[in-house]
Amino acid sequence: MKTWMKWAIGVAVVVVLGVVGGPFIYINFIKDDPPERFALEDAAAATTSPDPAPAATSGSTSAPGGDAVPADGAVDGAWVVDPGRSAVGYRVVEVLFGQDTEGVGRTSEITGSMTIAGTQVTEASFEVDMATVTSDERRRDAAFRGRIMDTENFPTATFVLTSPIELGDIPADGVPITASATGDLTLRGTTRPVTFDVQAQKNGEEIQVVGSTDIVFADFGIPDPSGPGISTQDHGLLEFDLRFVPA
Repeated sequence: MKTWMKWAIGVAVVVVLGVVGGPFIYINFIKDDPPERFALEDAAAATTSPDPAPAATSGSTSAPGGDAVPADGAVDGAWVVDPGRSAVGYRVVEVLFGQDTEGVGRTSEITGSMTIAGTQVTEASFEVDMATVTSDERRRDAAFRGRIMDTENFPTATFVLTSPIELGDIPADGVPITASATGDLTLRGTTRPVTFDVQAQKNGEEIQVVGSTDIVFADFGIPDPSGPGISTQDHGLLEFDLRFVPA
């Protein structure tokens, strides 16, 4: 009987160590660290190009979007998202058998534009292809596209600005601006008003805008992302890094 009890206790200890220690080893020694949150680029690095475009001769500089950026730094007019340099995604805290980690998914499949007049962003709208959001885990991505976000029936997420964004000053190269953006956010077919802080910076012929907002899943009809062995909080971070060029 004593031998049997020792054997049973030993098996239980091994199981516990496997359940707790396995995820610990995976998270801390095998799994890649989640990408850092989006932040404004260093202004000097962002405006340094390995192959600068020829200088314009008419008092303006050429822009990747096709139109010219006035040499005086004015930013009035329409700007469009450069998807090759932009990203939108989510960040959610996951607990894997008692061990905390972060799940992060992102996509560059973004379209959108904004219009600047003086010191205001007067219009802005964006659309994201949710089926292209990927993380470092295929099982997480499958759950995201299926049960969680149901991208077959709700393939896109959108944001439409409903109030002008007050910039305070006309953006100058390398000078960060913090502002608030208010608009209608649509996720999984549900639209709700949101307000969040953004940071913006003009880097030569590009305007970078970064920001995030906390999303309570139930507010948008998003099912609890938790699964077998993995639990999540009831909210997550929607984050973005948008690079704009003249339309």
